[in-house]
Amino acid sequence: MKKAVIQTGGKQYLVTEGDTLEVELLKDSKNISFEPLLVIDDKEVRVGNPTVEKAKVSAQLLEETKADKVTAIRYKAKKRVKKVHGHRQRHSKIKISKIA
Repeated sequence: MKKAVIQTGGKQYLVTEGDTLEVELLKDSKNISFEPLLVIDDKEVRVGNPTVEKAKVSAQLLEETKADKVTAIRYKAKKRVKKVHGHRQRHSKIKISKIA
């Protein structure tokens, strides 16, 4: 079984073929490819400097979702100051199709 470490959105993920994961928002293309940082075969481990040459991880975009709302509150006691901000981070759900 092949495994690979990919980097997207400032984070690194250990993936195998057929995995689905939720990452930071990607482009609207249906087919996405990553350059792996590390590739693990059954008998061989290849470490990149910074990426592994002649290796590619292909993925398909399944859907785009939004995370739960995160609120930030600014409050000062006895001053009648209260400010509430909300934010929903957008994510892409991808499925790893091939590690080559």
